[in-house]
Amino acid sequence: TLMRACGYPLAFPAFTWEVRANDRNYHMQFKKKFALCLTKKKYAGNAIKTAKYNIFTFLPLNLYEQFHRMANVYFVFVILLQTFPEISTLPWYTLLFPLSCLLTIRGLRDLIDDIVSMGWSERLWVLGVGPGGDGHFRWQKWRDICVGDIVRLRKENFVPADMLLLCSSEPSSLCYVETADIDGETNLKFRQALLATHQELVSEESMAAFDGRVICEEPNSRMHSFTGTLEWRGETYSLDSERILLRGCKLRNTDVCYGLVIYAGFDSKIMRNCGKIKRKKTKLDCMMDRLVIIIFLVLLVTSLCLAVASGFWARMFQEKHSYLSALYKHTTPAQQAFFNFWGFTILLSIIIPMSMYITFEFIYLVNSFFINWDLEMYYAVKDIPAKARSTSLNDQLGQIEYIFSDKTGTLTQNVMSFKKCCINGTIYGNFCTATWQTHSLSEGDPTWNICHHGEKKLDFCDMTLLEAARRDSDPVLREFLRLLALCHTVMVEEKGDQLVYQAASPDEEALVLAAKNLGYVFLARTQDTITISELGLKRTYKVLAMLDFNSDRKRMSVLVRDPQGTIRLYTKGADTVILERLQRRGPNETFTEMALDRFAEETLRTLCLASKEVSEVEYSVWSRRHHESSVLLQDRARELDKLYEEMEQNLQLLGATAIEDKLQDGVPETIQLLKLGNIKVWVLTGDKQETAMNIGYACKLLTDDMEILEEKEIRSQLRVLSPKDKILHTGEVLKEKGRLWRRLACCKATGSQDRGSLVEKAFVDLATSCQAVICCRVTPKQKALIVQLVKKHKKAITLAIGDGANDVNMIKTADIGVGISGLEGMQAVQCSDYALAQFSYLQRLLLVHGRWAYLRICKFLRYFFYKTFAGLMAQVWFAFHSGFTAQPLYEGWFLALYNIFYTAYPVLSVGLLEQDVSAKKSLEFPELYVIGQQDELFNYRIFGVTLLHGVSTSLASFYIAFWAFEDHVGSKAVGDYESFAVTVATSSLLSVLVEVSTDLPFPILVQQQMFRDCSPGLSDTIPNASLNALTDPYVLLVVLLSLVVNTIPSLTIHLYHTIMGGHSPDLPISLQKIRLKAKRQPEPSVELRAHVPRGSFHRHSSYAFSHQEGYAGLITRGDSLRAGATHSTTPGLLHPEMTPALSSLPSASA
Repeated sequence: TLMRACGYPLAFPAFTWEVRANDRNYHMQFKKKFALCLTKKKYAGNAIKTAKYNIFTFLPLNLYEQFHRMANVYFVFVILLQTFPEISTLPWYTLLFPLSCLLTIRGLRDLIDDIVSMGWSERLWVLGVGPGGDGHFRWQKWRDICVGDIVRLRKENFVPADMLLLCSSEPSSLCYVETADIDGETNLKFRQALLATHQELVSEESMAAFDGRVICEEPNSRMHSFTGTLEWRGETYSLDSERILLRGCKLRNTDVCYGLVIYAGFDSKIMRNCGKIKRKKTKLDCMMDRLVIIIFLVLLVTSLCLAVASGFWARMFQEKHSYLSALYKHTTPAQQAFFNFWGFTILLSIIIPMSMYITFEFIYLVNSFFINWDLEMYYAVKDIPAKARSTSLNDQLGQIEYIFSDKTGTLTQNVMSFKKCCINGTIYGNFCTATWQTHSLSEGDPTWNICHHGEKKLDFCDMTLLEAARRDSDPVLREFLRLLALCHTVMVEEKGDQLVYQAASPDEEALVLAAKNLGYVFLARTQDTITISELGLKRTYKVLAMLDFNSDRKRMSVLVRDPQGTIRLYTKGADTVILERLQRRGPNETFTEMALDRFAEETLRTLCLASKEVSEVEYSVWSRRHHESSVLLQDRARELDKLYEEMEQNLQLLGATAIEDKLQDGVPETIQLLKLGNIKVWVLTGDKQETAMNIGYACKLLTDDMEILEEKEIRSQLRVLSPKDKILHTGEVLKEKGRLWRRLACCKATGSQDRGSLVEKAFVDLATSCQAVICCRVTPKQKALIVQLVKKHKKAITLAIGDGANDVNMIKTADIGVGISGLEGMQAVQCSDYALAQFSYLQRLLLVHGRWAYLRICKFLRYFFYKTFAGLMAQVWFAFHSGFTAQPLYEGWFLALYNIFYTAYPVLSVGLLEQDVSAKKSLEFPELYVIGQQDELFNYRIFGVTLLHGVSTSLASFYIAFWAFEDHVGSKAVGDYESFAVTVATSSLLSVLVEVSTDLPFPILVQQQMFRDCSPGLSDTIPNASLNALTDPYVLLVVLLSLVVNTIPSLTIHLYHTIMGGHSPDLPISLQKIRLKAKRQPEPSVELRAHVPRGSFHRHSSYAFSHQEGYAGLITRGDSLRAGATHSTTPGLLHPEMTPALSSLPSASA
């Protein structure tokens, strides 16, 4: 690869993505294979289809997805068997109709969810602007834009595709964009066009004639990197990410800009990070699939045994009753056994009832409505209710083990406020609710009246500091406020009588606003000057140099000459780097360090301020060396860092500031409750480590007793790790940064797959041993990879919550995806399973609705399986007394109505209304949540116990009736087959109703009345058989005896548990212990104040991590500033009405 300096040709022969401006025909000729011999266009169109289905694919695709459920395959198999008259024991439509209903209900639900998503997509991506072939621009829909088109955007437009910025109406063709929909950050970022296109493309005609050729990398998911070249007019120009506008960005503070479409549609970087739509199944769903297979295998074995027995019985019967041989001359015992095998298979197929799955869907739907209707999760400020966008995952909300949360916009409001400061050994900062900007200093001062007009109320209010600033008698205070007004990279714009600041981050804006409200107002800046108003007196400082920061320096400085000619250096940065560069350490410095610790205890973001005077001789020598280093082609950054280090020595400490990054309401309490519920919270953020750690302490994710484990320690742990090692003690915390993931990627790329898997497993073991994990500087795709790693190696149920498009992939990958609505965009909400307005509502969603849903579904499954086995296993016992002939014991309508009518009310009540404790108690004792994580309410052991319980009930009901009918026929000569069936059915049914209803607060009288009214329909084969049987006192006594035998054991167990522990017997021992402990030793109220000891986390300074290196150079070059003469453009193309620029300094890219 040949690389040359700026302005010289630069070529990357390995790059294969070629884009030609204004040449659609060129791009349309290229095809690429995607499946077997099928091809599609190499350059994707800009249409984005968020819907899963269309009019042609809905039916086959939805059926394909539904038949991934083993139960549906099983039901189709049984229906096919019923179509053969020789083996059919039940009409084929008895299963076809409910299966059709189930498939229709699920299909309509999936279709409605898909239509909602598709409708939102159409509303969001509406119109863009595209080039015309006649040299003029015309309006086009986003979907009609193609690679190679030139697009014109105006202020507040969204960028429709990944584009190369060609020029804009700003000086030097700067372009300001907001990336809130991509990364959740509200501060502006700038992009800049090439000088060649900026100077030459000045009219629509020149745009239409532009024939540049871009050669760059293939479409990929790397959000913050781009490498390519532009070939135009015989020259080759280097391109990087600073020239690219990404799809989803919003144009801000830029009137007009033009771009060349490089990647469109699904080739754009944001879509490459979105991931594929995956069908999510709950843990109970997966378990049900396995249970269906187990039950089916047991059913086949049972049918086989009964069929073999029928063959032997037929041979024995034929030998014993030879006079009936004419009836069997066309069949053999083996043939009878064969047909009986399939007959028993059909007869016992109702052991897996279709009605269970239909009731399943109804319960899921109603529980979703409960979430939607919960007023405790309704955000009245923005009129946003909670929304269950998926109706099939409710029970999994009660089994979450890991929560992966975004930071910006999810945990925080991304709003910084100046709270406190320490100046010259004095701490300032009290809280009040008065709007104090409009009085005191502003009286009699017209400049201040202008500056403070309309200023919003601040959280910082200290009249002592206000009076001290007004007197102007303290030189240290004067220098402190002057530093806040001078040492920054903020841009200013005057709108009417107000000054609007645009800063690199909310941190910098908060500091400049604090200085403004104390009388030191930043007014304007040029390429080499800064103008401020000091207590109403306008002063202009000449900027001699801006010492930019990077992540190693952790500070920034500005070298200025004041109006009197004195040269001063103003520096602000992290306390750890400022304090070691002080000239001396006196009482004030010691007190300031104590103040920093005090601020850190309150989880405020701290910053140290210092300055010094520079002599003319020192400056002249330093300036010459600085100029020499700034033009180096090699090691430029290292040489400049050395010069900056030399200048930033022997400083005099002025003081410290404390800024609060406001959390959303209730975040600390929510995290505390989730941790008490044994849920681990991981924060995945693109921010720097120090910023993320500050938020970790502020929201109580990190506490004083935790030991911090950072990346270098992770490396050493992974290096010596063996698979059996126990890595960390309880309480240790992992801080993971992006470089570790690159290291993992390298291990997988250079070593064997086993090596890569071992490193992944080691990292997951390390991280999951910690109480909390914060992953810093991660990209959207890495967020999803982290979630995938935990799912892969820990088999845990995960939940991801976020608010921006950068969280979409993570939300799709997790078992449960939650989108925060009403903050930054709607992409996360549209891809989520549940939508909430605030992070704090997560505690109620999981600890109340999730736990209740899991409890209800588990109890529903247990009771449904119990009543099915108890009522229908009598078919097996009857086979032993009917010659193994697969003759049904019960009449067909009873079998059809047993699950959907006779026994529906109790189990449906459990599935909809069951609550072991109230919502208030669920939040008061979050330890109750553990039962879902441990699968204690429904597992293979409980299924086995339920099976044995049901079998024992059916045995008792059948053989008590069989014993009674063996020697007695009753007072009314009732002893026929139909009466016997009615007696067994009645005994089983009443036993089931009493058993299920013992755990319900709802009366069963209604159900019993329904049974009595409908009981004549139990048998229609013999007229009045049911009526005759159920009015015979002897039969009623038999039913009563069966009821007593079946219910006395379970009632005794219930009574024992009530006397001993006050709990129902269905609850596991661990849950009973938790509930007893919660009653005896209630948890204290959540303590929100941290006490940070000196050694645990020495001051949370995070200033120098708000934006990336390079903005000082941008300002000093004048690229971001409007010169006196406007850029020469054609009026119809670039607007000449140019207002002062608002510089946006973006956060560093990963």
